[in-house]
Amino acid sequence: MLVFFFVGFHVWYLTLCLLTLQIVLATLDQRIHCMPEADPATVYSELMLSLMGIYTTPNTCMPASFGHLGGGYDAQYYGYMWSEVFSDDMFETRFLKEGIMSPQTGADYRRCILSLGGTKDASEMLRAFLGRDPISNAFLRKKGLQL
Repeated sequence: MLVFFFVGFHVWYLTLCLLTLQIVLATLDQRIHCMPEADPATVYSELMLSLMGIYTTPNTCMPASFGHLGGGYDAQYYGYMWSEVFSDDMFETRFLKEGIMSPQTGADYRRCILSLGGTKDASEMLRAFLGRDPISNAFLRKKGLQL
C-alpha cells in the first residue's frame, strides 16, 4: 500500500511541476510582449525562481529556444492551458457521463463544435455543446487538485 502512495505522490508532483512550468511559460510570453524592452533570459530566470523555486543555469537563455515567443503567437501561449480547461470540461460533462461512444454526444460535438470551425465565437460553441458556461473543475480535478 505504501508503494502505491509514493507512486501516486510522484505522479501528482510531476503533474504539478508541468502545470507550473506551463504557467511560467505563459507568464513569460505575456510579460515580454507587454514590455517595451525586455531581457527574456532575466524575465525567465525571475519567473522560474518565484514560481517554481528553481534557479536557472547561468549564462543560458532558454527563451531563445522557445519558439512560441515569435512566429505569430504574440503573447497567446496561455491559450494552450485554456484549451485543456475546455476539453476537460467537455469530456467530463458530456463524453464521460453520456458515454464516449454515444452517437448523440458525437453528433452534438460535430454539430456544435467541429462543423462550425472558426465561423462562430468559441465560447458560444462551448455553451451550445455543454448547455452552460464552461468551468475549470474537471481540469483542476485532472491535475489532482481537490475542489
